[in-house]
Amino acid sequence: MLLSLPLPALRRFAVCCVRGKQRGCRGFVAASQLSHREAMTKGLVLGIYAKEKEDDALQFTSAGDNFDKLVSGKLREFLTISGPPLKAGKTRTFYGLHQDFPSVVVVGLGKKTSGINDLENWNEGKENIRVAVAAACRQIQDLEISSVEVDPCGDAQAAAEGAVLGLYEFDELKQKKKTVVSAQLYGSGNDEAWQKGVVFANGQNLARHLMETPANKMTPTKFAETIEQKLKSVSNNTTVHIRPQSWIEEQAMGAFLSVAKGSDEPPVFLEIHYRGSPNADDSPLVFVGKGITFDSGGISIKPAANMDLMRADMGGAATICSTIITAATLKLPLNLIGLAPLCENMPSGKANKPGDVVTAKNGKTIQVDNTDAEGRLILADALCYAHTFNPKVIINAATLTGAMDIALGSAATGVFTNSSWLWTKLFEASTETGDRMWRMPLFEHYTRQIVDCQLADINNIGKYRSGGACTAAAFLKEFVTHSKWAHLDIAGVMTNKDEVPYLRKGMTGRPTRTLTEFLIRMSEDKENSQ
Repeated sequence: MLLSLPLPALRRFAVCCVRGKQRGCRGFVAASQLSHREAMTKGLVLGIYAKEKEDDALQFTSAGDNFDKLVSGKLREFLTISGPPLKAGKTRTFYGLHQDFPSVVVVGLGKKTSGINDLENWNEGKENIRVAVAAACRQIQDLEISSVEVDPCGDAQAAAEGAVLGLYEFDELKQKKKTVVSAQLYGSGNDEAWQKGVVFANGQNLARHLMETPANKMTPTKFAETIEQKLKSVSNNTTVHIRPQSWIEEQAMGAFLSVAKGSDEPPVFLEIHYRGSPNADDSPLVFVGKGITFDSGGISIKPAANMDLMRADMGGAATICSTIITAATLKLPLNLIGLAPLCENMPSGKANKPGDVVTAKNGKTIQVDNTDAEGRLILADALCYAHTFNPKVIINAATLTGAMDIALGSAATGVFTNSSWLWTKLFEASTETGDRMWRMPLFEHYTRQIVDCQLADINNIGKYRSGGACTAAAFLKEFVTHSKWAHLDIAGVMTNKDEVPYLRKGMTGRPTRTLTEFLIRMSEDKENSQ
């Protein structure tokens, strides 16, 4: 037995635990009479809090305490001798502690007292859990273990989000794939919160999948068909309209059509409805998403470097559609509509030329001085159409401007809104999810720059290089009459390198969870007001 080992041997075992599958550890597993197959069947993730004071004892979560009792205090003993206290997000792996869990990963959760951080504008405790659980689950995945049970760590929803988001990787087009790991809750009593976290994370992962898929495999038509299939699979209270070019022409969406005409791929206007409210006449919340499935820039062509990332220029459409699918999965008592103008922006003999003038659905003429400012053109027509549903609110999301990436980087989604009430709702939701939002200005200062136009009512770019995200928002404002509207510029949060530890490198699917949390709060406010 382990506890009968002399102290030098015990220390050697602790070293083997830290080194993972190195030879010392293999020796221990063999000594414990565990077959290779048994050792690779299931993993366990447990959390441990940082010490408040230097001389404090190790403080496990309740699940960690229970497991330590199950193994007669061995976990605490080996943690104590195996190295310094675990910092937040750092892991240590132990083998052979329990026959049901041959591999146990302990991960640092930071301080137990962590909560809302007003400077960071998020719940630091929840964010620590997401980061920690993701790191630990990836450690299990690296061991090629296909199943893991996860400590709720004091917040089962955050733990589920960390596990499901952290394990996701787009590798379906590769022959060699990572081990698929099934994550379940360890223990009982937190099942509802865990399942909610799984649904939240799956919604964001759907957006990540849509954004990451290459443009030749995620055309406007394929995108629409994928969303139709997903939405109908989660709820019967749905309707999907995949509108063809003839319908777009009937709607006089001249701005949208002017972008689409440069490509051989036909445009699609995707319209999805979810009817969750018991009152059929309840006004819907309308979401509009930019759906450029590939953006070359058109005649104002982009530089070749990193142009491949423009497969995700439909990130707005991906996030709003994924949000509605998540809301339908959760059976939220709301009526929701999603609108996604879908097309490619390509250079050809039919493409928009700088200086062309096109006419939007509301009759306004637009001088197209930069064909790479195409997202606002397709959104202009979609926003006009959104007003026809008598909506409670209109929210649009778009990977709209590089200027937003310059302004905020990947720290937060930029929000331009004419409603302080709506901003407060979005901000509070983002604090809860850790997928933050930050309010940006809609000053008349910016409007003057786009309405001062030589050939038409409005120009699709501002007079000056500065304030590009703000002039783009001012352009969209010209097509909005609703008093509760928000424009989310998600260009800066489109990709992840290493800024969000629980997301791998690649497309992020942000801010799907924040929009979902916003809808949950809207549904709760509605129920409380009845």
